[in-house]
Amino acid sequence: MVSKTKGSMEAEISKVLTQWEKDYLGRGSVSVKTDILRDMIIVNLLGVLTPAEHSLSKTKEGMLSIKRIRADLIESGKDGLIDIISSITGEEVKSFHTDVSTTTGERIMVFKLTANLEKKAAK
Repeated sequence: MVSKTKGSMEAEISKVLTQWEKDYLGRGSVSVKTDILRDMIIVNLLGVLTPAEHSLSKTKEGMLSIKRIRADLIESGKDGLIDIISSITGEEVKSFHTDVSTTTGERIMVFKLTANLEKKAAK
């Protein structure tokens, strides 16, 4: 049984992922909100694009370039992200999904776990 509460894990994940962004990508998002829902951890990161990326995203080619580069950057650090989630939750990550919106400048990360963390979390 997980001894941490759902809220404390959500807050810790938000804090640690913000630090991971700063350490790994060189800058952090403006705000982060994490939600645990059944066997998923959904992370919404706002303000992830640089001013130059916002400008570049005005063309289709620029938008696709930003999405590709950002996907490659996250993919190269995926093992570290999975380790972070596993260490905080005590659960194994089954799969990881992410995308960035070049319109809103937000990134969504979804970690799919092997167990229903929401049920296991302390009340």
